Amino acid sequence: MGMVYAFFLCLSSLFSVNEKTAIEKEPRYYELQIHYAEPGRLKYLQNRYRRIAVPLYNKHNIQVEGFWSPTDPKDERIFSVLSYYNQAAWLRATKDFLRDPRWKKGIIESESVGKLETRTEKLFLSCTDFSGIKFPRVGTKGRVFELRTYSATAGKLPNLLERFRNHTVKLFEKYGMTNLWYWTVVDAYPAQETLVYMLSHPSQEAGLKAFTDFRNDPEWIKVRKDSEDKAGGSLTVKVESLYLKPLDFSPMK
Repeated sequence: MGMVYAFFLCLSSLFSVNEKTAIEKEPRYYELQIHYAEPGRLKYLQNRYRRIAVPLYNKHNIQVEGFWSPTDPKDERIFSVLSYYNQAAWLRATKDFLRDPRWKKGIIESESVGKLETRTEKLFLSCTDFSGIKFPRVGTKGRVFELRTYSATAGKLPNLLERFRNHTVKLFEKYGMTNLWYWTVVDAYPAQETLVYMLSHPSQEAGLKAFTDFRNDPEWIKVRKDSEDKAGGSLTVKVESLYLKPLDFSPMK
């Protein structure tokens, strides 16, 4: 009996290691959540995620990548990036999280001051082949993050990705920008031809200057023209940029 027990104990340990490896293995299934706070209640909403949500995410095998709020104090939103091994893992973990009595109780307790959140938006994302996988979670003190969203011209997302893969990310590094995640939107109906990515900068001022220098770079000017000539027009119809600061409980700082 002792040998049989030892065998199953070893087998159980092996499955635990394999499961952990699967959780950490790329590719991941990412979820970008944007939480809109009720006016004047951002700090209460942040506290709900700090004290209640994050411990429950860990309990239910939801990997917390980071939490941020905009550098503009008038913008009362929370941005979070969570990840899962695949879509099925997301569905299972999300159901368990939402059904957890601690979460339901936490919502009631945290709303003693009134409703905290007006709405939540979600995007489901998959890393591109040129996205960073391993990068420092903690950078220089005071660094900021920039979330950029590119809406591609119809049918030209592959051209946009090719330009980033072969040229843009290298030029970003040239001007001191740190490349982090690069994602495309998945599981959206109708489908979205969108590139979403995140950079970090020593400061917002440094980020703004780096982009000015980047746009004036002769190599970039040529690359942009060549790529648009090849595709028969602009590769994007809309570009959005938002500067974010990490929250104190964010793994990514």
